[in-house]
Amino acid sequence: MAAAVATIESARVLAPLVITFLAPFAVYFFRKNPNAREGVSFAAAALAFISVASMIPAVLDGSIWTYHLVTFFPGVSLKFAVDGLSLIFAIVATFLWFFATSYNIGYMRSLKEHAQTRYYFCFAVAIFGAVGVAFSGTIATLYLFYEVITVFTYPLVAHHQDADGYHGARKYLVYLMGTSKLFLLPAMILTYVLCGTLDFNLGDISRGMFPPDADPTLVTITYFLFIFGLAKAAIMPLHNWLPSAMVAPTPVSALLHAVAVVKAGVFSVSRIMLSCFGVDLLANLNLGLITAYMAAFTIVVASIIALTKDDLKARLAYSTVSQLSYIIIGVAMLSPLAVKGGLLHIAHHAFAKITLFFAAGAIYVATHIKYIPHLDGLGRRLPFTFGAFAIASLSMIGVPPVSGFVTKWYLANGAISIHQYILLLALLASTLLNAGYFVPVIYRAFFRPPAEGVDHSHFKEAPLVMVAPLCLTAIISVALGLFPNTFAVFVDAFGRF
Repeated sequence: MAAAVATIESARVLAPLVITFLAPFAVYFFRKNPNAREGVSFAAAALAFISVASMIPAVLDGSIWTYHLVTFFPGVSLKFAVDGLSLIFAIVATFLWFFATSYNIGYMRSLKEHAQTRYYFCFAVAIFGAVGVAFSGTIATLYLFYEVITVFTYPLVAHHQDADGYHGARKYLVYLMGTSKLFLLPAMILTYVLCGTLDFNLGDISRGMFPPDADPTLVTITYFLFIFGLAKAAIMPLHNWLPSAMVAPTPVSALLHAVAVVKAGVFSVSRIMLSCFGVDLLANLNLGLITAYMAAFTIVVASIIALTKDDLKARLAYSTVSQLSYIIIGVAMLSPLAVKGGLLHIAHHAFAKITLFFAAGAIYVATHIKYIPHLDGLGRRLPFTFGAFAIASLSMIGVPPVSGFVTKWYLANGAISIHQYILLLALLASTLLNAGYFVPVIYRAFFRPPAEGVDHSHFKEAPLVMVAPLCLTAIISVALGLFPNTFAVFVDAFGRF
């Protein structure tokens, strides 16, 4: 794998971070003017996305943007870096923030939700945390922003301030803060002891940070501490916080499942595996395959559980648990095709899954229906919402030309290339299970009549500010399938095999 040809040290790296840092305070400043308050989020999303996109040409040319902010003590610093992997996550987070803001307006105002300023403030801070994680140049920096996301999404999960909300939020906080303190913090300390630094080895994903004479037992212990410490990735058995967090408003669920929280988890696992340990070390210690089998178990079991859920958001939650492990299994297989498929799924899954949650929220706003058996015939009343849901479902299943097919194509070929047919079987089984829990939703909505005595004639689509974003994200999912190089170029710039 070729190392980056150049490093560009520039404060320009801070631009997206400064924009997303200031946005929550501007939201609070305009708290008495809802239109201006929401306008701040639109403006910040646009500016943040433009500032991230401005770094694309240099990264595609093989450069890495860096900026060293402060050194706490030798080897431990607050440092930012932007490479191909950074851009995948940062582009997704800032771009989808724009769509989420539009959707938030329709959802929060239609349901007359309370504490909307707090909601928008915490939402903006979560995006700041996501950009910080994406741009982390050291493990210490990543840890700091990882915790920022956890702390400021807690009020979002507990938004309704009822018994269910507080219970789900407590579980969310205990799982994520508990694992980061019990496992992630010790992993950082062991890494520092073994390596003498917490700086990622960027530009060479084969070698990693660890010296050749590092004790294999300690390296293995450190690795699994990282894996279990990054519970936002929702690998079983540390997944239960995610379905419990479904008590949050639907736009928060979209934030949790598509934009910031879980993507921060799988991004962090990918960064640790490739820029901390490196492909060669993971292969030599067989840590990659062990992780791949853990991910395969999660993929299949979570899909089976999703089949049993009648609550639409609960079904989508377990789908997320399963789909996240596509990213992990791809990176863990350590083959060029599989790694590419796994990292592409960070973006491909984001657009499809945010569409699904947006659709679930639009259905609830329009009809107050949450359960799948009650969806019969609703597709005729909400054709745009259910049409977008159908497209995003095809992406989850892996049907061409939607983007999920591209992911599964790379993953399947990656498994074949390393002769891991059990992993291939798990991927194929999950595809059938995906169809098993998505197709019935689409069939009920479009091909079954309403139950006897049920009148749907008074239902209509949710407000345009909700329906337009979910239709656009569905269209983008198709576009990413038709133009798979859109994000593949960033994977190639990150690490060429």
